[in-house]
Amino acid sequence: VMRHPLEGSARYASDIASVPVINAGDGANQHPTQTLLDLYTIKETQGRLDNIDINMVGDLKYGRTVHSLLQALSHFSPSFTFTAPPELEMPQEYKEFLGEKGLPYRETSDLEEYLNDTDILYMTRIQQERFTDPVEYEKVKNVYSLDKSMLGSVRDNMRILHPLPRLQEIAQDVDDTPYASYFKQAENGMYVRMAIISYLLGKR
Repeated sequence: VMRHPLEGSARYASDIASVPVINAGDGANQHPTQTLLDLYTIKETQGRLDNIDINMVGDLKYGRTVHSLLQALSHFSPSFTFTAPPELEMPQEYKEFLGEKGLPYRETSDLEEYLNDTDILYMTRIQQERFTDPVEYEKVKNVYSLDKSMLGSVRDNMRILHPLPRLQEIAQDVDDTPYASYFKQAENGMYVRMAIISYLLGKR
């Protein structure tokens, strides 16, 4: 099981390793085990994976969890909203990927603009370790903060996910609402990763 700051490191390791390699995150590139537990949680909370309206919020430039999830969900006819400041918007390569597949997306820097048109609100933290310039981090570190007062008109089925840990982007008063699914999401991570390891050990 390998986590490494360089993009492509896990793929390189898998090319030369004599045993299976699980990518637990390679830089800002991918985080496939997180994506599997995210898909499991979406299916659990929505009853489906098809035709989900998903709003990805925060660090979409460096966030490997959203990069992986975007590619995985592309098989299930989703609609995407990308909510980020200009400095952290979704990289062009992923938008081109969606364009090639004919999948719709829209972009905003306002957290509340599309909040009421969302099935899955996927919050992410602004990761200080991704910034080489501390001044740039200070500009955006608390750009979004979701609190309970913002949830008055959301869809009944809307659920909030977060790969955790969180900082200021989700207020604690959201935790007790029916929309908060990030703690269950984290629990699901244990089961999904157990299943991955069991699969690689030949268990069916």
